[in-house]
Amino acid sequence: MSSHSHLYGTCFIMFLLLSKLAFAQLSSNHYANTCPKALSTIKSIVHNAVVKEHRMGASLLRLHFHDCFGCDASVLLDDTSSFTGEKSASANVNSIRGFEVIDSVKSEVESLCPGVVSCADILAVAARDSVVAFGGPSWTVQLGRRDSTTASSSAVNTNIPSPLMDLNDLISNFAKKGLSAKEMVALSGAHTIGQARCLLFRQRIYNETNIDSEFATSLKSNCPSSGGDDNLSSLDASSPVLFDNGYFRDLVNNKGVFHSDQQLFNGGSTDSQVTTYSTNIGTFYADFANAMVKMGNLSPLTGTDGQIRTNCRKIN
Repeated sequence: MSSHSHLYGTCFIMFLLLSKLAFAQLSSNHYANTCPKALSTIKSIVHNAVVKEHRMGASLLRLHFHDCFGCDASVLLDDTSSFTGEKSASANVNSIRGFEVIDSVKSEVESLCPGVVSCADILAVAARDSVVAFGGPSWTVQLGRRDSTTASSSAVNTNIPSPLMDLNDLISNFAKKGLSAKEMVALSGAHTIGQARCLLFRQRIYNETNIDSEFATSLKSNCPSSGGDDNLSSLDASSPVLFDNGYFRDLVNNKGVFHSDQQLFNGGSTDSQVTTYSTNIGTFYADFANAMVKMGNLSPLTGTDGQIRTNCRKIN
């Protein structure tokens, strides 16, 4: 064995041990003694926010997704003189939202137990509670993440999957984070709630052929061939405020809104999984919940790394 490959092997073993360590440091009862009311407080504020504006549930779920190629609340940081944060990255600008809800959760838990509950954990729990508020599955969120002290706009643009991606690019994008093609399809089911900007699906409805023609016509009414970039359409028109398997039924009928959505059912390797989810909501729920737990445990900051921010928008 060459010294290079020996070194690589050692590094890989270290990586596996550290990954297991990070996972072991997260636990479902992390706040049981230090902030016993944390989870019920998050749940009640998220529930009220979703009742007030249905779209907020999808926005909070998406915030966790966009944070979680890292899961360290870096997505919440405002720009400073020393770094350009993630909010202004092209994948996020004019797009991610829900910061005010996270702020109100944070101020409430800070008054209950100052300096204890991380913004990263709040995002993870708020995502789960949003799905439940829409009638979707629940799962046990592993807790104990800490918050980053910096953010990178460029990292977002290379990490966050684009709605214009083909299937192979989607698979490799998720694989880079240790998520399988099956987990990628399950997580894409988050598009059963939420809305899309015209700018991001215009190309599909005017130029692609693997789209139901009546469906394309209905989308064109709110998304002209030029202008109206920020006009919104539901990602799952059949049941936009239910976390169900409607998204997958839409794909089987060539009614995916994004190019990347329809790629999951377009004669490729993921077709059969989409078909399964479209007819079996229980399988989708179980796979989605498991994939969310796995995604939420991607390289969290634990132990003495990072900090517990008192204000989610800025470092202490």
